[in-house]
Amino acid sequence: MEAKEHIHCLIIGSGPAGYTAAIYAARADLKPVMYMGNQPGGQLMDTTEVDNFPGYPNGIKGPEMMEDLKNQAMRFGTDVRSGWATKVDFTGPKHFVEFDNGKHVVSADAVIISTGASAKWLGLESELRLRDIGGGVSACAVCDGFFYRNQDVAIVGAGDTAAEEATYLAKLCKKVYMIVRSDKMRASKAMQHRVMNTPNVEVIWNAVTEEVLGTDGVTGARFLVNGTETREVAITGFFVAIGHKPNTDVFKPWINTDEIGYIINVPGTAKTNIEGVFVSGDAADKTYRQAITAAGTGCMAALDAERYLAAKGH
Repeated sequence: MEAKEHIHCLIIGSGPAGYTAAIYAARADLKPVMYMGNQPGGQLMDTTEVDNFPGYPNGIKGPEMMEDLKNQAMRFGTDVRSGWATKVDFTGPKHFVEFDNGKHVVSADAVIISTGASAKWLGLESELRLRDIGGGVSACAVCDGFFYRNQDVAIVGAGDTAAEEATYLAKLCKKVYMIVRSDKMRASKAMQHRVMNTPNVEVIWNAVTEEVLGTDGVTGARFLVNGTETREVAITGFFVAIGHKPNTDVFKPWINTDEIGYIINVPGTAKTNIEGVFVSGDAADKTYRQAITAAGTGCMAALDAERYLAAKGH
């Protein structure tokens, strides 16, 4: 791979992790260059109200918060560019990254991967339409459950995350319908017991979502149960908990990941198995997946990169 440009510190991805890494790297005079990726701003671009990020006492809209972070990173000299990584070569001390299928190829002394993860959706037109207008469809109960206090909601999923989020919602909401595709859950026995022992959670087994109902906001959902019976429930929130996919495929030939694709970092650091390549945010975090934790690891990645570059004499 032949590079047209050499970059001191390259940041791939632009969510809270990438922008925080950029702020720290720029202030350390690492002259960071950021390529924003497929979804500039990351998952928070799909979020209407962010009420749990410290420093915003009245809350803020996700896209506005990302614009604030972007402006802060640029204020300190971050070069923010459009483009997504399509190929990498991490063989030697110089790290090569191709963007936009070969339009740009750069080499870098240090690389910070902040490509995040993408929530999996059912793919229904009604679900995606209501999600996009902030109409009550969410992939994060911990982020958005608070808005549905004393209301009825549904959550789709059968794994540990779905079970955990169902019991979390049950503390806030009047009624939680848990929609499971088969006649059993994939969640651990302990999590299943917790769901079954929560009186205001009703599990609907063998149920496939046909439509999320509502024009400007969720008013209900319709399911096909046991392949024959149609059932509708009245709800104001529809949560999808069928997993996330980390956006890490492009790095897999070089970077160690778990079986799902989350990048494995050296515990307590942002280091990967490749010297000079660091990771931050949801590309490595399947546990917390919050803006504030992503931002924290962005700071770690920039500090680790700064120390690495200083030790190398760059």
